[in-house]
Amino acid sequence: MLNNKKIIIVMPAYNAQATLKRTYDEIPKDFVDEIILVDDFSNDNTVEISKQLGIKTICHKENLGYGANQKTCYNSALESGADIIIMLHPDYQYDPKLIPSIASMIAYDNYDFVIASRFLNGSAKKSKMPRYKYFANRILTTFQNIMLNQNLSEYHSGYRAFSAKVLKQINYQKLDNDFIFDNEFLSLICFNNFRIGEISAPAKYFKEASSINFLRSCKYGLGCIKISLSFFISKLGFKTKLSSCCNQNPKS
Repeated sequence: MLNNKKIIIVMPAYNAQATLKRTYDEIPKDFVDEIILVDDFSNDNTVEISKQLGIKTICHKENLGYGANQKTCYNSALESGADIIIMLHPDYQYDPKLIPSIASMIAYDNYDFVIASRFLNGSAKKSKMPRYKYFANRILTTFQNIMLNQNLSEYHSGYRAFSAKVLKQINYQKLDNDFIFDNEFLSLICFNNFRIGEISAPAKYFKEASSINFLRSCKYGLGCIKISLSFFISKLGFKTKLSSCCNQNPKS
């Protein structure tokens, strides 16, 4: 625990056998109360390795998608009484050693949500992010900052932390089951005026690290634009899918 807050790491996994142990070994166990892995019907040995490591392992009986995987992760974390939930991909792309710093930002009530940004302090260039990813990210982030009235350095990192109250207020079950889930969720965090913090987090790019192909990247980018427009319309007072995903007693 940190400041009497229960910290749970959730790992949405799909074919992560090559990197899971490396990721797990670098998690600072002294700061973490529980680790949960949700396997989205992998066709490798991810589940076996997870169980060997002593991780609480939940298995989908079919491949449901990245967003659906996160839904199971968050449901399980809340059921286990988490105060702080940190999503860490088991593909070893992000540094697990940042967990204490990320958790502290929420544990001491400075922020409700934290995103580990690859663009603070020039981290993306230093870690040699592929050029097309770099420029696409910069264009989308600029557009989203304008539409969402924010000043974030990134919207698309998968390394994130939530206070339990964020997960309880946002009806994430209504969100997409695929990759656009992340962006929908972050847009709702902005919509509800939660306090957002960022921390610099250089990422690794290598063969085993999770990545979507070019066509799916294009689909994701168009989805982000659609979500941003929906946010803007919602703020004008019109009902949209985005505004309908807020539970009762919204944060002012």
